[in-house]
Amino acid sequence: MPDQRTISTIVFDVNETLLDITTLEPLFERLFGDRQILREWFPELILYSQTMTLSGLYTSFGELASGVLRMVGVNRGITVEEHDIAELKTLIGSMPAYPDVIPALTALRAAGFTLVTLTNSARSPSPTPLEKAGIDTFFDHHFSIDDVGKFKPDPAPYKMVAEHLKVNTTEMCMVACHLWDTIGAQSVGCQGAFISRPHNNVLNVPGVPEPDFVSDELSQLANQIITA
Repeated sequence: MPDQRTISTIVFDVNETLLDITTLEPLFERLFGDRQILREWFPELILYSQTMTLSGLYTSFGELASGVLRMVGVNRGITVEEHDIAELKTLIGSMPAYPDVIPALTALRAAGFTLVTLTNSARSPSPTPLEKAGIDTFFDHHFSIDDVGKFKPDPAPYKMVAEHLKVNTTEMCMVACHLWDTIGAQSVGCQGAFISRPHNNVLNVPGVPEPDFVSDELSQLANQIITA
C-alpha cells in the first residue's frame, strides 16, 4: 500500500491524458482541409475556459467547445453547421484510450492507490466516454469541474477532490499531459506527474513549478510514482 504520508490518491486528467484526441482529426480534415487545425481549436478552447474562470463566469466545456469550433470556422471563412457540431460531440464522447493507459492503471491499482478522474468536461450519461474506452472500472470516483463551476487550473477543482475524498492535497498526485494542470495541482500542495503526449511538453522557465514525475510513457510514469 502507498505510504499515507506521501501519495495515496492519483488524480487523472481525462481529455488527451487518458483519451486520444487525435481521433478528432478527420473532422478538422473534412471541415478545413487540414487536420492540424485541431491544434488551433483545442488550445483556444483551453484559453477561453480559463478566461471564463478568471472573469468569474461559467458555461460548460461542451458549449465552449462548440462555440470555439464555430469561431475557428469564422476565422477561416468556413461555416460550421449544426451537423458538424453534432459530429464533434459524438467524436469527443467516443475517444479511445491510449495504448499505455490500461497497463499503467492496472499497475497503480495493484499497488493500492486510489484512482480518480478530474475533468473539465461536464458529466455525461452512461455510457460515458470512459466506459466506451473500457477504462471506467479502474477508477474509484469521477469528478467534474462542473460541480464547482471553475475550470482547472483554478484551485477549487483540486480542493473539491481532496474534500470529497477526505484526504489532504499533499496525499494527491495529479497526472496530466498539460503542464498548466500539474501547475494548478501543485499550487494547492499536490504532487504533479506529467505525461508528454503529442504537442505537449514541459516548460523550462524560472519560477514555473517542475513536475515531480515526467515520462513520455504512462506505464513508466506509473512506475516512478509506485517506487517513489
